[in-house]
Amino acid sequence: MKAAVIYPNEERPRYTDFPEPLIQNDDEVLVRVKAVAIKHLDKSMASGKHYASVAPKDHGALIGGDGVCLLADGTRVYGMGVSGMLAEKAVIHKDRIVRLPESLDNATAAALPNAVIGAAMGLKFKANIHTGDVVLINGATGVTGRVAVQLAKYYGAKKVIATGRNQQSLEDLLSLGADETVSLKQTDEKFTAQLAAIHHHTPIDIVIDYLWGHTAELILQVLKGTGMFTRPISYVSVGSMSGDQMQLSAAVLRSVDLTLTGSGLGSWSKHEVGLALTEILPEAFQLAAEGKLKVETTLAKLSDIADLWDLEVPGGKRLVVTI
Repeated sequence: MKAAVIYPNEERPRYTDFPEPLIQNDDEVLVRVKAVAIKHLDKSMASGKHYASVAPKDHGALIGGDGVCLLADGTRVYGMGVSGMLAEKAVIHKDRIVRLPESLDNATAAALPNAVIGAAMGLKFKANIHTGDVVLINGATGVTGRVAVQLAKYYGAKKVIATGRNQQSLEDLLSLGADETVSLKQTDEKFTAQLAAIHHHTPIDIVIDYLWGHTAELILQVLKGTGMFTRPISYVSVGSMSGDQMQLSAAVLRSVDLTLTGSGLGSWSKHEVGLALTEILPEAFQLAAEGKLKVETTLAKLSDIADLWDLEVPGGKRLVVTI
């Protein structure tokens, strides 16, 4: 079969022939792959930079963690791969399958899951979002951030504040559910002043952070309490696009009722992952099929994988490989 294969000491995958994957036990099923989204996670895993990466063998390794595929009877599903998904065929987990609505196209179905999980798990399980909450999405102009804005509103947020660098994307977010936007291209002083004014008027209950780094420092300074009896705030780190490190003032932790946590692989319970597959993703797919949850895609062919690997996709769009 044809596949995208990563080899040791190579930065880009090759489009080449590769042995068809084999089922190893009764918990697996062989499928035909139809569409796979290329995400930062896939690139990080393939490069060996992710904490869950496994180095490729000399004969190469398949890549891509999930995608849209067909079961033997023709049923179209979203599945999580045992083998890499950027291939004509793949082996997926039987217990990690979600049937797709007939009206949902392959590209959207492939693009949504990573973004939905990257947004919903933090909002639901880490921040415990409630109706009426005020939610700040830090780094909302990317695919996952845009989905987070939409889901926060769907889950009952009274107000959603979005930060980002791309001004056009920030403006687009206003039509997706954001109530206010804050540009990260301002000086630190102007950024904190604007956010502090918003926080004073409508106190922030939840922060979903895709950037970390210096922006997290600025936000936490804004959230720092100045007196007694502060309201609870949940700060959830989901990504670190602005840097993996930041300085945290002990005064922040002592001056506000703050819960600081992370949402990602290894931080979720088995029960929560189960709910992602049985409740969260099916609901999100149905919302997308009804036009109530939107994600933009850029389509490409598997045969062009080497050229696609470093492709700069326009802000807010997900690159999807069709097979």
